[in-house]
This record gives sequence, C-alpha cells and structure tokens, in this order.
Amino acid sequence: MGAYILRRLLLVIPTLFGIILINFIVVQFAPGGPVEQMIAEIRGQTGIGAPLERITGGGQETVAPGPGVMDAGESRYRGARGLDPEIIAEIERMFGFDRPAHERFFKMIGSYLTFDFGRSFFQDRTVVELLLDKMPVSISLGLWTTLLVYLISIPLGIRKAVRDGSRFDLWTSAVVLVGYAIPGFLFAILLVVLFAGGSFFQIFPLRGLTSPDWEHLSLLAKIADYFWHICLPVTAMVIGGFAGLTMLTKNSFLDEINKQYVITARAKGAAENRVLYGHVFRNAMLIIIAGFPSAFIGILFTGALLVEIIFSLDGLGLLGFEAAIRRDYPVMFGTLYLFTLLGLVMQIIGDLMYTVVDPRIDFEARR
Repeated sequence: MGAYILRRLLLVIPTLFGIILINFIVVQFAPGGPVEQMIAEIRGQTGIGAPLERITGGGQETVAPGPGVMDAGESRYRGARGLDPEIIAEIERMFGFDRPAHERFFKMIGSYLTFDFGRSFFQDRTVVELLLDKMPVSISLGLWTTLLVYLISIPLGIRKAVRDGSRFDLWTSAVVLVGYAIPGFLFAILLVVLFAGGSFFQIFPLRGLTSPDWEHLSLLAKIADYFWHICLPVTAMVIGGFAGLTMLTKNSFLDEINKQYVITARAKGAAENRVLYGHVFRNAMLIIIAGFPSAFIGILFTGALLVEIIFSLDGLGLLGFEAAIRRDYPVMFGTLYLFTLLGLVMQIIGDLMYTVVDPRIDFEARR
C-alpha cells in the first residue's frame, strides 16, 4: 500500500503542472487582462487631455499627456489609443507583463512550490490573506451541506432500494426528480422570496454569516446566530445536491440485493436486517463512502458560487468569480493551484477510504 501511495503522490506533480500550464496558456489569449483593466480604469477617471494618475512603486505620479502625446494606436492593448506609451510600459511593469510569458510562468511555479501566491492586483492584499479571510464562509457551507446530503441521501436511498416499486418509492422519486431538475440557486431565490423578506415572511436574515453585533453575544447566542444565518443557504444547497447521491445509493443497494450471496444468506434463514446491514451495506456503500472527500471538495469550491452571491456570503466562490471577471491573475492561479492540489490529494484519500470500508481491497495486488 505504501508503494501505491508513493506512486500516486508522485503523479500529483506532473498532473498539477499540466493543469496550471494549460490554464496559463488559455489565459494568455483571453482579452481584457489586467493591463486592459487598468487602461479602462484610467479612461474612466480622466479624459485623454487631462492629467493621468498612475500608481508606481513609490506612490502616485501625475502624467500630463498634453499636445505631445504619442499615439499608441499600434499598441496590442484595447483602448490604449491616445495614451502615452510610457504609461502603458509602467502599467506592464506594475503587473509583471514586461517579461516574456514563459519567464512569468516559471517564476510563478517557483513561488508556488513554497506556497507564495503573491499579491492581488486590485485588492492590495496577499492571496493567502484573501483565502484565509474567505475560507470560513465556504467551509461552513461545504461542511454542513456535505454532511446533511449524506445523512439524508443514504437512509433515503436504502429505503427506496428495500421498497423498490412501492408507493413510497414512487413519491420520493418525484421529489428526487425535482431536486435533479431545479438547480440549487433557484431554490435559494425561492427561499429568499418565501422566508427572507422577499414577499411573504421575514424569518431569516438575507446577508452575511453572522449578525453585526456577533462579537458581543454570549456563546449560546453566537451559535444560534450562526445557524440562523446559515440555515437558508445550506438548505438551498442540500435540496439541489441530494438527488444524485440518493439515486446512487439506491442503485448500489439494488445491485447488491440481487446478487447470489444475498439470496444464499436469506435461504439460510438470516434476518433481513442482518442481510441488509451485515452483508449488503459494506459492498453497496463502498463507492459512496469512498467518494466523500471528493464530494466535499466539489461542494466547497464549485457548488456555492451563486448561493454565495444570492445570500451575500463573501466566500471562496465569490472570490474566484470576481478574480476571473477582473483578471486578477495572482488570485486566479493561486486558488487554482491550491484547489487542484487539494482535489488530487482528496482523490488519494478517497482510494484509502476503499481499504477502510473493505479491507479486502488491495491496490498492490496484480494478477
């Protein structure tokens, strides 16, 4: 088992490098980079004939184009026509775009090896500080959503498998179909309309993870306030995410229930609960339990974006979205590197979970 884990860990290195490289190449061809963003910001703040302020390493410097401005019509940046080429060059130096792409890439990779993700282009904070600041919101959503999805889906899926074709199976299938058909953010909007002052009731808060006076509350009041705020977003994500796991659980149990060893156990007079939970459960739950780490990472980093926006939760999903819109490359690539690394490690942990659930599995075995 140790050799298998070592091989998987070594495979993480080229996989991570390839993912970062491909995304870096794609981004180079995407229009509207940080230089264009800064040019647009300058044009929005001043006219071409007015003094232009630019940010340099030593502070703010005023540049007056005047009548002798060189025409930057040949510039490779959109909107640069009419701006002094020195201003464009200064912006490029500010963002590190005065060097070739391959130099920037290998410098970035070298820094990432020590988990130095640099500073945000537009927020004047390090990427690590931003991640640590947004992490509690996303962990809250991801952890509670994953736990509730598993706690609801597994018992429901087992019961649907045991009572396959019954009236219970039919009406719960209709509920699962609704969960499949309607994405979580639409449920979030519905919950806002119904329970957060949209049109009917004002029961739950609409913004944030805690109240403004949270620091002054007692311990029990802080806990209650936290769950009060997180109730609606977690409910929306659970409703939008339980359907797939429920059907996977049901189908896994149905597949095992119809196998010969179950028929043999029943023929020997074993109790139904003994057959179901002593024999079927371990084999049927193998793929479900082993997929828990990957499911948590998926919900944590990809499933909460629109829910965070709807409920004004400042988490990792919203951070990544804003970074992509503003072309904040340090935040984009820093989060991509970190989340990809976590995802690859979680896949290895998922493989280890197979051996925990069923010790008979041996990844070192060869025919």
